[in-house]
Formats: sequence, C-alpha cells, structure tokens
Amino acid sequence: MSKNGSSSGSFSVLGADVTITGNISASTELHIDGTVEGDIECASLVQGEGSQITGEIQAESARLAGRVDGSIHARELVILRSATINGDVHYEALTVEQGAAVQGRFAPRDAESHSTNSSASSQASTDGNGASETQAPSSSTTADLGISPFAPDTSADNDRENAPSSNYY
Repeated sequence: MSKNGSSSGSFSVLGADVTITGNISASTELHIDGTVEGDIECASLVQGEGSQITGEIQAESARLAGRVDGSIHARELVILRSATINGDVHYEALTVEQGAAVQGRFAPRDAESHSTNSSASSQASTDGNGASETQAPSSSTTADLGISPFAPDTSADNDRENAPSSNYY
C-alpha cells in the first residue's frame, strides 16, 4: 500500500480476491474491490460493487457501490444504486442514487458539532423509489413537508368524481 505524502495521481487498489482483517490508513485514493474487516481512513475511497466493508469509514470523499456495515464520515459522499449501507451516514455533501439501500441515520457534519441531540438526524431508508441529493443541512421530515407517508392515493377517486357518468338508468 502506498503511503506517499503527495497524492499526485497515486492510488492503492485492493483486488476482488483480497480480504483484509485490520484497520487501513492511506494518504491517497483507495480503491477496494475485495473485503475489509476493519476501519478505513483515507483521503478518497472508491468501493466496487462486489466489495464488502465491515467497519467505520473516514474519508474526504467516498464513492460507495458495495456493502458497508458501519458508520461513514465523509465530506463528499456518493452512494450508488448498487450500494447497501447499514450504519449512520455523516456528510457535508450527499448524493444517493435511486435504488441504493441505506439503513441508518443521515446527519450533516456541521450539525454534529453544533448540536448533540438527535433532532438534527433523520431516520432514512432509500429503497429504490427515489433519489436524494442534499447539499445543505436539513432536519425536515415528511410531516414537516405536509406529506403523509401513509396517505392513500386519492387521484383515482378525484378522476371518477370529475368524469362523465357512464351509469344509465
């Protein structure tokens, strides 16, 4: 693994056939296609689709496509549609593609330093019904937005009320 002080185009790769048990620290970009059982700290992390990480991730930027079981701390975080995340996500800029699965809390990084209560966090699960992109801290919930997650779709009922009657007496 390269431990070069300058990150001028250098990166380290863990292939799909590699399993590491233990913590990893890298000063450059780290590309993981294999399995890691331990914490990862690096400048930039790129995770391949078949990869599995069990442990905490700390990176300036991370692009996740595999499975992560552990909390994630990244300034810029991209969660791709093939990703499955089981853990809390701490970010400054977040992009979640449609189809990604996240089971945990989303918490903006600057909200962590100002408040320790859980009102800055929101429970989230993205199951493929939509994508989200967050640039600014927000603690809105569906109730705050006037959206009921259990409200029935009444558009079909409204269409029947406004449609000409086809019942003949």
